Amino acid sequence: MTEKSFAQAMVDALAFSMASDPNVTVIGNSFTGYGPEGKATQALFDKYHDRVVEQPTSEGVIASMAIGAAMAGSRPFVHFGTAVFAFEACNQILNEAGNVHFMSGGQSKVPAVFHMFHGIRGGGGAQHSQSPQAMYANSAGLQVMMPSTPADAQGLMRSALKGNNPVVFMNHTKLLGVRGEVPDGDFTIPFGKADVKRVGKDVTVVATSLAVQVALKAAETLARDGIDVEVVDPRTIVPLDRAGICASVRKTGRLVVLDEANKTCSVASEIAASVAEEAFDALKAPIVRLTRPDVPVAYSPPLEEYVTLTPDKVAAAVRKVMG
Repeated sequence: MTEKSFAQAMVDALAFSMASDPNVTVIGNSFTGYGPEGKATQALFDKYHDRVVEQPTSEGVIASMAIGAAMAGSRPFVHFGTAVFAFEACNQILNEAGNVHFMSGGQSKVPAVFHMFHGIRGGGGAQHSQSPQAMYANSAGLQVMMPSTPADAQGLMRSALKGNNPVVFMNHTKLLGVRGEVPDGDFTIPFGKADVKRVGKDVTVVATSLAVQVALKAAETLARDGIDVEVVDPRTIVPLDRAGICASVRKTGRLVVLDEANKTCSVASEIAASVAEEAFDALKAPIVRLTRPDVPVAYSPPLEEYVTLTPDKVAAAVRKVMG
């Protein structure tokens, strides 16, 4: 095991992929951000400069280029920047990449990874702070991954780059500097398999992406009050490990779902509905969804803080279900 940052784990996943498969290419060179972790990509791009394309400021063109290349045998990793920029490529991602395999009767496939940053990054305002993961999850034909740790980022990326499905990688800039232990060598993590990040017996907290880190901090605080929280990370929301989530709820009898997106039609809503359908008899209290309100994210720091998930808000939600 080696400790590394989330950003470095992403770079290492691409390094393994590009070394083992000459068809793996990169469109866009800022997928580790412009902060301290931005330099993590330099060695990779120096080595494979002939397989890295600087993206134009035209998201529809980027997506179309990647989809066509993937259908022709390439395996592109595509970076859009902030998730809202990819709205300009929704027709290509949702209606083309997601449908190609079905519409061709299985004759064509799009093994592409579409990477974008979601969530409140600080001062992004309404047009740079959205979390549209539910929109992609609601479009048939796409897989959606939302890792929260360096190990999960590296393992899921390797699976995505080896697979034959179009994958949307919803990432968070605040995760790029998070450090953690990562298995040495090349490894993969299967899609559709949740991971219990913290074992507990009193209440299940299901979270994705950065919200997992928030949940773990809240769990530490609650433990001092004698409340034992189990934190479950689905890691991928398509496919979603409903059985794994329900197994945890059957053990604890309580559920809080975190989602850094608007509450209406959110991933939190889908998880809550799934538990209500499949494990209702195990619930000791109503399910609580802790999300952003259904409002745009303001640029104002106090207003932004008001809609941001925090450990204190998670702890309050857990205490609510504990009665």
